[in-house]
Amino acid sequence: MNEKQIYESQENDIALLKKKVSAYEKKNDSLVQRLQQVNYFSLLGNDNAMTYYENMGFEAAEVENRVREHIYDLNGEKGNNPIVPYDGIEGRMKINKVKFLNHRWVVADFTDGTYWGEMVLEYYINEDKSIDLNVIGSLLYGG
Repeated sequence: MNEKQIYESQENDIALLKKKVSAYEKKNDSLVQRLQQVNYFSLLGNDNAMTYYENMGFEAAEVENRVREHIYDLNGEKGNNPIVPYDGIEGRMKINKVKFLNHRWVVADFTDGTYWGEMVLEYYINEDKSIDLNVIGSLLYGG
């Protein structure tokens, strides 16, 4: 290859790489936008909800971790998790996953291994830092 061919080959490679970078940047922008949409309803993605807890002297991430752990700890109680409003048919009802919607509500998924459902919980952090949970609504799917 002579110098001109090497130069043209490198220019073609550079042009191809620039196209790839542009495509990846567009894909990244799309993913960032999608992530923002997904996190719209979340405690850590909601400035008003985070400010609510900061004004009480809490960090939102700390609240989220404490409430989540409290909910999961209830799985260890004898029988069903006491906040699940259904009795297990094929086993004990346990909460599998929680998603924080804001500074007051959580969506939780639960199952006994065969039957499963979802519920919306309302949570409160009391002045003594204890946690109160109330079931707002729930549904049970078939097995």
